[in-house]
Amino acid sequence: MFPIPLPWLIVGALVSLFGTYRVGHHYGWLERDNDMKIAIAKKNDEARQIEQNMGEKLNQQSLKLQEANDAINKKTTALAVANRAGKLRLCPTSNVQAPTSAAFASTDTKATSEPDRQANEPSDAERATIDAIAEIVAQGDKNTVALNACIDSYNDIRNLLNDKR
Repeated sequence: MFPIPLPWLIVGALVSLFGTYRVGHHYGWLERDNDMKIAIAKKNDEARQIEQNMGEKLNQQSLKLQEANDAINKKTTALAVANRAGKLRLCPTSNVQAPTSAAFASTDTKATSEPDRQANEPSDAERATIDAIAEIVAQGDKNTVALNACIDSYNDIRNLLNDKR
């Protein structure tokens, strides 16, 4: 007489069901992890593409800024050359003095009243003032160009990021 191993069958069935559940649960998590890795890799690729586009936009803006600064430097150099040549004046002289007549000239050769420079040439103080004004204008132009480039870069990046949402 062989007894029926009913309790052993029940325990064996429970162990096999628990083992099957554990294996399925484990493979389910592995599958989920692999799906997450694929999704993360896809998002990383998209982020790299966005970063590359942003870098290109910023490089374009920096090239525009450099070109604008070069143009400002050329203009400043041209103003400085014109100022050194005496072509720039703050305001034209409205009261041009005529040279003194020969009747008042003295016979002493050391006491002549000839000016150091011509009447239409700017003085050293006027040239220094023009140089200072030109430097202020150039710095203002550079600051304006830099601010506009910053605003343009911000708008480009904002539009690029908002388009991806």
